[in-house]
Amino acid sequence: MKKLAAISALWLALAVPALAVQPSEILADPALEQRARNLSAGLRCMVCQNQSIDDSDAELARDLRVLVRERLVAGETDEEVLDYVVSRYGEFVLLKPRFSIQNAALWGAPVALLLLGGVFLFSRAGRPQKANSLRLSEEEEQRLKEILGRADKDPS
Repeated sequence: MKKLAAISALWLALAVPALAVQPSEILADPALEQRARNLSAGLRCMVCQNQSIDDSDAELARDLRVLVRERLVAGETDEEVLDYVVSRYGEFVLLKPRFSIQNAALWGAPVALLLLGGVFLFSRAGRPQKANSLRLSEEEEQRLKEILGRADKDPS
């Protein structure tokens, strides 16, 4: 029974996400620390790219966590801190990008192209082909007869 309890405790310990925030980074003011955690949870680690800077052990993530905390201590609002980080690293640093015309176009372009392609194919499939466009004109038929007549007479 003790082994089962030990194994269960181990599994529970492993299931808790490991936060990479070091004790030296934690702010003394709990309200500022919570704001820093909220901000860093939404910022992408540029090394790991699929983790927030709050979860990453990368040196760059640590630098970004420290930067966020320094700016909060300096009195900046959450939006000002995010604007600064985005101006420095680009919109890619945000795990949840802001809505903008560029992002809407980026996400909407494939859907629009598929719809346009479907409309084009649907309009082409419903229209019967013109039989006249496949026939030769009188002039073309006469010319073809002349060419074939010469070919029959001249076997070179």
